[in-house]
Order: sequence, then structure tokens, then C-alpha cells
Amino acid sequence: MLIRLNKYIAESGYCSRRKADELIESGKVFINGKCVFELGTKVDEEKDKVVVEGNILNKVNKKIYLMLNKPKGYITTNKEQFSRKATYELIKENDRVFPVGRLDKDTEGLLLLTNDGEFANLMMHPSHLIEKTYIVETDSLITKEKLDSLRKGVDIGGYITKEAKVRRLSKEKLEIIITEGKNRQVRKMCKAVDINVLNLKRVKYGNLELGDLKCGEYRLLKSYEVKMLKNM
Repeated sequence: MLIRLNKYIAESGYCSRRKADELIESGKVFINGKCVFELGTKVDEEKDKVVVEGNILNKVNKKIYLMLNKPKGYITTNKEQFSRKATYELIKENDRVFPVGRLDKDTEGLLLLTNDGEFANLMMHPSHLIEKTYIVETDSLITKEKLDSLRKGVDIGGYITKEAKVRRLSKEKLEIIITEGKNRQVRKMCKAVDINVLNLKRVKYGNLELGDLKCGEYRLLKSYEVKMLKNM
């Protein structure tokens, strides 16, 4: 199937369409060994070889990696359940992707999605200890004793959590960094030490930060970001 070259480059995860246009105009894009400058150039996603700045791009049906800023009220699933809003409704890609792990309905923030099962398994395997960073807003008094308990590990219902990195950002806000991924873990940890969670947001996954990505929007991960995650 023929598609516009800038779209092909963007869907490869290399850069945005706007940046792709700049690369094309600057003579940094080759199709089958021939340099192209025309923005309207189309590429056969099944046959053509596209090279950008010396990097060979995979076909459009390559593995896709997305970062979504998940809003509250959305369940993390690819199947509609009980007419609830689901994260897949926010993704407008042609290729089907699935979430890497979960964020509960009332938690917002950074969520990875992909069609690469090997990558997803790599990210979620407990032995890899990838850090996930959350910001907790509460109306409870955050005492030193509560912080120490969270750091050491707490009982969240028959399971003692591993050591966590915890710091107080303000009187009613704290940062919690965990390497596990138990169901609703951060909420259960806070409940175990009588911290009432008003808002919970994941802002970082490994070294990948949510940044200024707007709530409800997503973007393709850059190739170096995917490599960085895999290398962790």
C-alpha cells in the first residue's frame, strides 16, 4: 500500500511528520538508495527501503510503541466492558496496540502501548526492576513515620511490598517510586498507612518522562526511547 513518506517515517517511530518533512527537504531521506526531496512522495510500505539520516526504517507494520497520558475515568483495556470508557478509544493508529501493564480507572498519567509482545513482557517482568514514579495528592497528614513505613514495605493484603523510594513534595503531596506492578499497588500502600489518596498520577516509567504531553493525548516513542527502555 502506498502512503505518504512523512507518514511512513512518523509511524516508524523515528520522528514527527513535521520533523520528517524537514528531513526530506534537507536531503536526509533515501528511498531504495535514491535521495528524495519532494514532500508529497509516496512509499510502498511492503517493498520500499527507507533510510533516514543513515538509519534503515522498518516497514509500517513494524512494532509500534506509544506513550499515552491516560485521563481519569478510562479503563486500561482493548475490550469494551460495561459501556465504560477505555483507553483504546483514545488511540487513532491504524495498527492495533495493547497496554503495557495497567493503570486503574481513577489513576492518570503515563501509559505505554505497543503491538510488540516481547517488549511488553520485557517491561513487565518482575526481575527487571524498572522504576515507576507516581505523584500522590492527599488530604492526610504525611508524617515521617508513614514515609518510613512506605519505604520499608507494607502489607497490602497478604503481600509485603518491596522497598520503595518515597519523598514528601509538600504537606499533602508525595512521590513514590516502585519497581513492582501489583494491582492498585500504590493506592493499597497508601491505604496501609492511612493516607487518603485524592489524586494519583504516574509521571515516569524508567527514564521515560510524561513531560508536557497533554491529558488524553499520546505520541509515538522515538527509537532511542524504545532502545533506552529495552536496555534497562
